[in-house]
Amino acid sequence: MQNYLKNIKYTDSGNFFLMAGPCAIEGEEIALRIAERIVALTSRLKIPYIFKGSYRKANRSKGSSFTGIGDEKALKILEKVAREFDVPTVTDIHEQAEAAMAAAYVDVLQIPAFLCRQTDLLIAAAETGKVVNVKKGQFLSAGSMKFAVEKIQDAGNDKVILTDRGNTFGYQDLIVDYRGLPEMQSFGVPVVMDCTHSLQQPNQSSGVTGGKPELIGTIAKAAIAVGADGLFIETHPDPANAKSDGANMLHLDRLEDLLVKLIRIREAVQ
Repeated sequence: MQNYLKNIKYTDSGNFFLMAGPCAIEGEEIALRIAERIVALTSRLKIPYIFKGSYRKANRSKGSSFTGIGDEKALKILEKVAREFDVPTVTDIHEQAEAAMAAAYVDVLQIPAFLCRQTDLLIAAAETGKVVNVKKGQFLSAGSMKFAVEKIQDAGNDKVILTDRGNTFGYQDLIVDYRGLPEMQSFGVPVVMDCTHSLQQPNQSSGVTGGKPELIGTIAKAAIAVGADGLFIETHPDPANAKSDGANMLHLDRLEDLLVKLIRIREAVQ
């Protein structure tokens, strides 16, 4: 794992690292409750952990969909999670102006898949000096992501993570090509598998994105088997009533069993 991730606790355990949390920051109480559960679990299992939560959702199917509780309010909640539980945090940004704003509160800036080719956005994120996690576009090959890495590095920032979230297949499904994980690792950066968004079923006639959360374990196990450095899993104690992407999230009660199995797979392949 790269030096810039070595400040995450338990990196010397040999485990994969985990980015996990709710899809969106819905409020302080629920964010802290989710963080407390995952921190306790990852501490016991010695899994390096980064708390994930979007302060605002910009890419929604319908204009009436939940987008957030307010940028500053949500970012302050992320800051509180980091302070109370001593863990790094990651959140999405969507426009250049958001980079410096979000960087004041979080440790990792995430570039959404649909925006991974936006040069000005990548450079703005790089110039904050924060770790930049770029999600691979559903419309791009793994090999194409070397150009995203180069844009960030050319801006003076070597702290890059790449995250795969599947490839568009038809209109309502995504397919994961696991050959892409080692190919992206060849660029010299950690590579993460997004186990929840790769199971999205976008473009539903209802205007609400669907998903297949029952297959999260399948995606995660295969990713660890082929050597992924980290996993991205959105999780919630009540996915059915979550305000964003409930159809894709893993129930928080099921996270421990999955992580224990993944550790065993990691040990076997090592």
